[in-house]
Amino acid sequence: MIEKVNIPEISQKHLHGIKDLTVDDINKILELSNFFKLNNREKDKNYPILKGRTIINLFFEPSTRTLISFEIAAKRLGADVINMNIEGSSLRKGESLQDTANTLGAMNPDLVVIRHGIDNATKQISEILSCPVINAGEGINEHPTQALLDAYTIINNERNLENITVAICGDLEHSRVARSNYYLLKKMKSNVRFVYPEFFKPKDLDKYDVETFTNLEKGITDADIVMMLRIQNERISDMKLPSKESYFEKFGLTYKKLKLAKPDALVLHPGPINRNVEIEDSLADDIDKSVINEQVENGVAVRMACLSIMVK
Repeated sequence: MIEKVNIPEISQKHLHGIKDLTVDDINKILELSNFFKLNNREKDKNYPILKGRTIINLFFEPSTRTLISFEIAAKRLGADVINMNIEGSSLRKGESLQDTANTLGAMNPDLVVIRHGIDNATKQISEILSCPVINAGEGINEHPTQALLDAYTIINNERNLENITVAICGDLEHSRVARSNYYLLKKMKSNVRFVYPEFFKPKDLDKYDVETFTNLEKGITDADIVMMLRIQNERISDMKLPSKESYFEKFGLTYKKLKLAKPDALVLHPGPINRNVEIEDSLADDIDKSVINEQVENGVAVRMACLSIMVK
């Protein structure tokens, strides 16, 4: 184990979204994430400051990366972790969200991590629970730990967030990742672009202070960071999408198109990747251009930082 670190305090009891955090909060989380990333590369990865604490992962939507990342993060911190299986829970028997929250609260957890398909679900549950709550992605509202790990990945690749140009590309309408990244990047004084096909134009676009493009090539020209988004098929019910081949031709990121960005531009993607739909297969695996696997590694460190700060 590497040397001990002081766990900072931030302005919020709950991590509902980036919108609520101050710049100081963000910097504290990112700095602590760096400590945990170094610790995670040690032979003994455990840093058991949460021994005896109980963390519940309450995921109402399917997840692989986020759920496993939070579970690993909690276990490396020494916490007892419970992953609540919604498919087999009382919610499937008609129990209300409020009653579920009351039941969990009666078990005295120290923190609950929530993923839900409805906006502001974490706030609803946090009003019932006495312990802190972390939003692990809700509706199309926010996914704060994803934005934090994306920012950490950019910084860890020797980029300063101030004044860089970040092109967020793809299904902007349905992306909570895009919204959290927007709030974080704007707080850190980055230049943000929304790049989307017309059928994925965000209905709330007027809320965002961004450059907008409906052409991928123009949107990524001279960008420092190209962040591709997954098509959120599970949230799309009222539109007919083009074929995968047609989407890739017009809006998929390829080596050829990436040449329009800055020569040292980094490619990010929150995953899971739809290969040869949002991004060219070989480009996704190119470690000189893509930091997608690094994002996954950094996710554990960032979530360890968030858990250790929120659990008092």
